[in-house]
Amino acid sequence: MGARLKVNRIFCIGRNYAEHIKELGGKVPSAAPAAARGPDDAECVVFMKPASCVVPPGQPVPLPRGHGSVHHEAELVVLLSGGDRDVPVERGLDHVAALTLGLDLTLRDLQNELKKKGAPWELCKAFDHSAPLGEWTPYQGQDLQALEFACDVNGARRQAGHTRDMLFPVARLVHILSRSWALQAGDIVYTGTPAGVGPLQPGDVVALSSPALGRHQWRCA
Repeated sequence: MGARLKVNRIFCIGRNYAEHIKELGGKVPSAAPAAARGPDDAECVVFMKPASCVVPPGQPVPLPRGHGSVHHEAELVVLLSGGDRDVPVERGLDHVAALTLGLDLTLRDLQNELKKKGAPWELCKAFDHSAPLGEWTPYQGQDLQALEFACDVNGARRQAGHTRDMLFPVARLVHILSRSWALQAGDIVYTGTPAGVGPLQPGDVVALSSPALGRHQWRCA
């Protein structure tokens, strides 16, 4: 499977790692995560990006100018094979087709302003080139809550994450999304980012890596 596989819809999950919530000054949900379920579904933050935001590995990532800092957010990304509506949690992984790593690029200063106003996040999250996406690895029953991944910028480690730390495991995310949308083949889910997010500058080289999912790299322009 390659990075140029047609993407349908991009669902993104916010606030899915406690340490990332803390680093941005947010309140961590009080309910403790568990293997098959997380906190109450109402606390799951969901936003979307258009498929045109995808940037395959090796292609330049133009950073927006004049909107303040652009932060990297490294994430596990899952490709869905479908699923339709109301997928039970225990069947969530039945609809995962492939895995990769991706960047949810964020206009952080703008996001802070939007948060203060209680406004939607599209302007700070869904801009052009905001979803660099690695090449796909077929899902073959891997434990999706036992994956390590990292983000390096210019060779320096910025983020080191482990999917066991998700507040909402992948199977539950599929369930939550299917309650509002009929899931379709080609839908992808950015599953949230661990702590360590930070700014990018033109010329920076960003590399995402995982023992299970390989290495994927972009240069910022």
